[in-house]
Amino acid sequence: MRTFKNYMDAAKARREETGESGFSLIELIIVVVIIGILAAIALPLFGQIQKQAIDGATESATKNAATTAVADVAQDATGGPAKATTDVAAVATKTGNGIVLVLSGTTPAGICVSGYNPNGSKYVTGTGTSVFKSGPGC
Repeated sequence: MRTFKNYMDAAKARREETGESGFSLIELIIVVVIIGILAAIALPLFGQIQKQAIDGATESATKNAATTAVADVAQDATGGPAKATTDVAAVATKTGNGIVLVLSGTTPAGICVSGYNPNGSKYVTGTGTSVFKSGPGC
């Protein structure tokens, strides 16, 4: 241990005598290149991860809205469909982030909520297979 300390002290004294201090230009360029490579790899992955998170939020909001709509209609057969429509709109508004929820059906067994978000990657339009559907009537 003593030998290593002596070596480090001698190396420090030699650097001070010759005027060497800090990092060399080559070392700094290598660090900048490595950071650039990592950024070039990470940024596209980050965008894809965000879109997957938006799809997950869309699925969750759609399931929550379907559960709420079924409960509303099951509790009140006459005023339930109107309350379900209001509640589904409230879930979409509360979730925010561009999620669109569409309610169909007026009986508990026929309720289907479709959800999509144009900012995602999987559920992006309101037609065909690019929507997430939840509910007993889907």
